[in-house]
Amino acid sequence: MNIMKRASFLLFVCLLGIGMFAQQPIDRIYKRFTEPTDKSVLVVSHRADWRNAPENSLQAIRNCIDMGVDMVEIDLKKTKDGYLVLMHDQTIDRTTTGKGKPEDYTLAELRNFRLRSGTGHKTAHTIPTLEEVMELCKDRIMVNIDKGYDYFKDVCTILEKTGTIKQCVMKAGLPYERVKAENGEVLDEMIFMPVINLNKKNAEEIIDGYMTNLKPVAYELVFSNDSKEVCRLIEKVRQSGALIFINSLWPELCGGHDDDRAVEQCEPDESWGWIVGQGAGLIQTDRPVLLLKYLQQKGLHD
Repeated sequence: MNIMKRASFLLFVCLLGIGMFAQQPIDRIYKRFTEPTDKSVLVVSHRADWRNAPENSLQAIRNCIDMGVDMVEIDLKKTKDGYLVLMHDQTIDRTTTGKGKPEDYTLAELRNFRLRSGTGHKTAHTIPTLEEVMELCKDRIMVNIDKGYDYFKDVCTILEKTGTIKQCVMKAGLPYERVKAENGEVLDEMIFMPVINLNKKNAEEIIDGYMTNLKPVAYELVFSNDSKEVCRLIEKVRQSGALIFINSLWPELCGGHDDDRAVEQCEPDESWGWIVGQGAGLIQTDRPVLLLKYLQQKGLHD
């Protein structure tokens, strides 16, 4: 092989390697999501990196990608002209320089406002659409839609358009029968994660309904205490082979094993460690950098 051919071949190999590497993050994350093991815990960042960029912004999501987060949580609303945009509240008052409801504005009108930082200051960022988010996240990170069940079918259309159907998790705190009745035609097309409040009397009944009819890849479990009954239900879900998703955002969601206990009270083993001990494969946090570091030290995250 002459020098020119050898150089061309090496360049091809390098470019091929780069291309393959670019595909690896989402492949690795998706495999861990669908084939959970005891040696891996996925980190979900609540409203993306809202401490360092406006919540539900493209920059907040870019930050999560850069830090090695596995999944970002977002919220959706629909504009007057039918676009799905990222917004948590019923109004844009808190998070933007505008006032009123998202559905009272067209997308072009919403673009005239600027997102506010976590401290309430105006930034240069604008409200993104779900399509823009999925294009940004494609092949890089998974997406968890929290407030967005009302747009189930619209979301599915966007995921199909962007080729990201396997990267997005839709969820709702509803029984299987209702979800099936309302969204049965797209339920099998997307990843759906039921949210179960383990403190409610019908929690086990709802769990059984999903286990019998859908066999979800993951369940989001919410509980205000860590009683024996709560732990029994967590174990029941774990034994089904499904991934367990637990929020460490604040005490009422995880029986007191929350982020602030880990960070401010310096008790990470009593908070994040306890959650891991329950078999959780996904932890949603407001402290993604610190949780990643903790899990890496425990050999539970690359």
